[in-house]
Amino acid sequence: MDSTRVTEQPTSSYERPQPGADPAEGRGGLLRAPKPLGSSALPAQARADGPPSGPGTSTPCGKGNKGKEPPVNGPEHSQPATADQDTHRPRPAPEAIPPQPGTEQERVPGGPERRTGRGLPPGRPMPMRRDGDRLRFVGAATRRIARGIDLDEIVMGLCRATVPTFSDAILVYLRDPLPVGDERPTGPVVLRLRRTDRIPDERDTEGLLLPPFPEPEPEPSALAELSSLTTELCEVRPGGALNEVLRGVRPVFADAPAARAALPELLGEGGEAVVPGGQHAILAPLRGRRRVIGAALFLRRPERLAFEADDLLVAAQLATHSALGIDKAVLYGREAYIADELQRTMLPETLPRPTGVRLASRYLPAAETARVGGDWYDAIPLPGSRVALVVGDVMGHSMTSAAIMGQLRTTAQTLAGLDLPPQEVLHHLDEQAQRLGTDRMATCLYAVYDPVTHRITIANAGHPPPVLLHLGGHAEVLRVPPGAPIGVGGVDFEAVELDAPAGATLLLYTDGLVESRLRDVWTGIEQLRERLAATAQLTGPDHPPPLEALCDEVLDMLGPGDRDDDIALLAARFDGIAPSDVAYWTLEPEETAPGQARRLARRALARWDLEELTDSVELLVSEVVTNAVRYASRPVTLRLLRTDVLRCEVGDDVPQLPRLRQARATDEGGRGLYLVNRLARRWGATRLSTGKVVWFELHRA
Repeated sequence: MDSTRVTEQPTSSYERPQPGADPAEGRGGLLRAPKPLGSSALPAQARADGPPSGPGTSTPCGKGNKGKEPPVNGPEHSQPATADQDTHRPRPAPEAIPPQPGTEQERVPGGPERRTGRGLPPGRPMPMRRDGDRLRFVGAATRRIARGIDLDEIVMGLCRATVPTFSDAILVYLRDPLPVGDERPTGPVVLRLRRTDRIPDERDTEGLLLPPFPEPEPEPSALAELSSLTTELCEVRPGGALNEVLRGVRPVFADAPAARAALPELLGEGGEAVVPGGQHAILAPLRGRRRVIGAALFLRRPERLAFEADDLLVAAQLATHSALGIDKAVLYGREAYIADELQRTMLPETLPRPTGVRLASRYLPAAETARVGGDWYDAIPLPGSRVALVVGDVMGHSMTSAAIMGQLRTTAQTLAGLDLPPQEVLHHLDEQAQRLGTDRMATCLYAVYDPVTHRITIANAGHPPPVLLHLGGHAEVLRVPPGAPIGVGGVDFEAVELDAPAGATLLLYTDGLVESRLRDVWTGIEQLRERLAATAQLTGPDHPPPLEALCDEVLDMLGPGDRDDDIALLAARFDGIAPSDVAYWTLEPEETAPGQARRLARRALARWDLEELTDSVELLVSEVVTNAVRYASRPVTLRLLRTDVLRCEVGDDVPQLPRLRQARATDEGGRGLYLVNRLARRWGATRLSTGKVVWFELHRA
């Protein structure tokens, strides 16, 4: 057995990382292993009286060394013959990235290089002397690349894993834009310089002085500013040299004929100064699952050892793993974007501004990696200046949950437009959930606030109860019948009517806010109530806390870290409408009703100092009341509301909604709604369970 064969004994049994060194770091320092105990682990130095073992000599096993471990080559392996001396030798750990093959194969750290005589600064990486080093390097580098979940992390992982362990500098080009999945991009192929990395001229991350980069003519320190010496965008011409190299997929040395013709096209004018001569550069195409998505250029200094043929295989492995990771990152990014857009579009983009109530909302996904959930909230204006407040939670976190949530929210909006009572809305939602599937479960809370009566009607379907924060700072959990979740079927829902005083704040939320693995739901509700009360104390008993700041304070109780569930939060500040700003009458469906309506509206406007609106209001009230009286069989209601606008509402028992149409010159009627449409700020008609309401609004002067 020759000495070379002896030096390549297995090392995995005793190799371990040095304390304080990160095994995955590309800049890992020298890793040392303790002296092995067995004779088969490491070769020992030849006996002192034996033949000298200099360079190029070897001692056969068993001759002149009987009973001793076979000798090895090189004075750098010489050790004292003392058996109990604990001498360490530098070796890469199995989990570490092996050192860079940039110097002579054997040297002493901090001492002169045997081949060139140049000094090696302490801490510089040792060379990869065997195929096992390359395998360990590829394994550690690919693990580091695989740790990335997005595009930038993967590209950075490739750069940090190869510099300085495999190369002194790297340039990574990617297609712009990157194709996603199976889509076939149109237009020319354009590569963009995504990232460059190099060994710094002055010091590395451990503060060790490094030799400067070479200074080729005419540009000094060519590798020092990679991004400034190369073009950012490169168009791959069909049939060009760069296109042929990329189609070949395999990495090539920069001095190969194909690479010499492709590099000027890739790097641009003056970019060739970055590439050292000889086999000191490798151009590796990055091929994903379907197509080539970029290229990587590995560079070494001219004074370093050139790349070997086996290094092409290393570059191919790095390029393949990086390209596949980039493909997955692009797909994940598209999926996360679609999920986020799906969730956001199914939630209200903006909240309405109904009369007598101010609204604020928040939505938080469960985590960045699970952005789709089934929580939703909504605020729906209703006839009579009322507003419906809805919050719900579909069980699960998936696209299916989000789709079910979208259907239930649309159903709730449709039912709210029919002005059904809250318990009836939940009943129809329950039926809709059963039509969607047998396992479609959800919780929902539906509340209707009337700013005129200062009352709120609430029905619950298995949802956490709302919390009402009063003006004085007292917070109470409203006693609402819990009900069964939506989708159970065959259950009745009960509604309760409660006071909603002016200045109070109603908080609707999903269970993700109050329930987690560390606390049950009722403990979380109590903590929420205490947080609301403590926040209200800061603003005093006469001033409610700002609504947006209150929502932020509520979310602060979650603490850092990922949440177990997504969170939907809806806060409503009840301002109400003062009784002095409301005028309400009931008119019999007679021919004298329009004239009576004009007189009543004139008196109300005089009382509110709005005489400048008298002519317009009398004309529009007369037209709307005339249409109601013509078809109604029960008394007609007339209500005026003075808020930031003047609102007029006329109700009757006829469910058919009026339609705006263009009257002909010979028609005797049909111009009433045309006048309303021209003179009013806005108008509308809403069907009720007892008929309909036609309303219009006018600007106050």
